Amino acid sequence: MYRRDFGLWTLKGPAAAILAPRLIAQALTDEPPSARALYRSAIVIDSLCSPGVDVESAGNDEALAAVRQSGITAVNFSISVPDSEETLHNLSNVQKLVDDYPDTFLIVRRHADIARCKREHKLGVMLGFQFPAILEAEPERISIYRRLGVRIMQLTYNNRSTFGDGCLEAANAGLTHAGDLAIRTMNEIGVALDLSHAGHRTTREGIAKSAKPVLISHSGCAAVYAHPRNMPDDILKSLADRGGYFGVYLMPYLVASPIVPTREHVLDHLVHAINVCGADHVGIGSDGTIQKVVLTAQQKATFDQDVARRKHAGIGAPGEDRLPYVPDLNGPDHMEVIAMGLAKRGQPASVIEKVLGANFQRVIGEIWGTN
Repeated sequence: MYRRDFGLWTLKGPAAAILAPRLIAQALTDEPPSARALYRSAIVIDSLCSPGVDVESAGNDEALAAVRQSGITAVNFSISVPDSEETLHNLSNVQKLVDDYPDTFLIVRRHADIARCKREHKLGVMLGFQFPAILEAEPERISIYRRLGVRIMQLTYNNRSTFGDGCLEAANAGLTHAGDLAIRTMNEIGVALDLSHAGHRTTREGIAKSAKPVLISHSGCAAVYAHPRNMPDDILKSLADRGGYFGVYLMPYLVASPIVPTREHVLDHLVHAINVCGADHVGIGSDGTIQKVVLTAQQKATFDQDVARRKHAGIGAPGEDRLPYVPDLNGPDHMEVIAMGLAKRGQPASVIEKVLGANFQRVIGEIWGTN
């Protein structure tokens, strides 16, 4: 079971336990009305997030209500696993989800679809790949999957791939010739290059060699807490200088183990990224789910097994001894709670609106085209 599978698997429990036990408005009654109004009017994009339902059994009314409750406009939803057949199965299931609930979901294939989702109060599903294995044997599959709607792709996932070194590779060898060709292909056909999970040299070279802005959809700031998954300031600056986007995740790697991260740690990373990149290049990529995760004893055991499997496979990162979410940002209101936190830290409405989604919307338009 991969991390994304774990996140979805936990959502198969009783619906009453999954759904956040209070409405967003009730959770935020002590917040300024202007900040709440800003959230309701903003384009809100989580740059790496599951819609929060199991795509094979998404008919639960309460589970769908959590998605509708969230106020999120669109998510970059990672559907890939190392196996091509299973990835195609996931792709088919997402399409079925959208077909079954057209009033709730829309697959985002064009930049204009993001604004459409906001107007129509739907959740836009932006299909993405994290695992490069399904592209390594035949890089021309980038074009094939793009035609199937997958328009955000990573070159690495922690370890070395055909395209370059991941963040856990000590050699830090950077991009390969195949990686150069993959970037060129993505630029030409309008696929967003995502350098999350890449090694620092691979990331630097990817930013430099891409003719279009690039994404780091979900990461943290190494200057706030040094971790292989987090990026140093020179990368953040280079990314911003070339028009890119940096999304801060809601993962335990924001702070040293055994500390359990809180929303304040997330805000520390966000504010630092804003200060380094500028307000036009930062957002939120939770690397989680929309729905509230409530672990049973069985689910916790499954998580422990998943951690052991990831370590055995060599893809487990340091600090995976903690659950893969921030407890006080666990639920459909996580983006709104972060927005309120930014307001409390003195960030103006114009910056908060950009962080919530305007920055991601802008960069996707520059990569895909705005038609």
